[in-house]
Amino acid sequence: MATKRRKLGNPLALAVMVLLTEKPMHPYEIAQTLRRRGKDTSLKINYGSLYTVVQNLEKHGFVEVAEVQRQGNRPERTLYGITDAGREEATEWLSDLLAVPVQEYPIFEAALSLMGVLHPDEVARLLGERLGLLEVRAASARGVLEKFHETLPRLFLIEGEFELHMIEAEAAWVRDFLAEVTAGTFPGIKEWRSFSETGEVPEEYRNLEGDVDGR
Repeated sequence: MATKRRKLGNPLALAVMVLLTEKPMHPYEIAQTLRRRGKDTSLKINYGSLYTVVQNLEKHGFVEVAEVQRQGNRPERTLYGITDAGREEATEWLSDLLAVPVQEYPIFEAALSLMGVLHPDEVARLLGERLGLLEVRAASARGVLEKFHETLPRLFLIEGEFELHMIEAEAAWVRDFLAEVTAGTFPGIKEWRSFSETGEVPEEYRNLEGDVDGR
């Protein structure tokens, strides 16, 4: 099952539509509410892009002007509400994202696929540095979650729990892999060292491409 190609692909657009199901809001209030609920840890939020997202949502009929407020000499404030089409779009889009895994090409995965060009000792040093940063990041994420749990229902923090779990899972994997490289028990590390030190591709690696491709 593939996800449907949507008119708007920015996750911030989905967040705006979901938030507007609660009540009509001004773009500034939308941004403030997302930040207050900690959504800026999983979404890139800035006022310029938010206004553009709201305009695009209005252009496609997913939101509409609900009210224009004026208080004294202050500039008019335009409040936007979600349309029926917007509710349907938000529901379908969110359902797709929850149900269908997609290949997201994480940059760390790309780096792992190419790290053979580095010496194992250098990889161990770099991964040790990464592990330290991951542990700091996990501690920080845990602290933020604990703070938000004091004022927000768990429903609004579930993505933070997922992020923390992913950080801890990555740290655990890096820790185990680092231990193998450091102890010299990683399969093929002798050939890896030889390649890094001499630049000569070991015999064992020369025909691997055909084996992997099934040819």
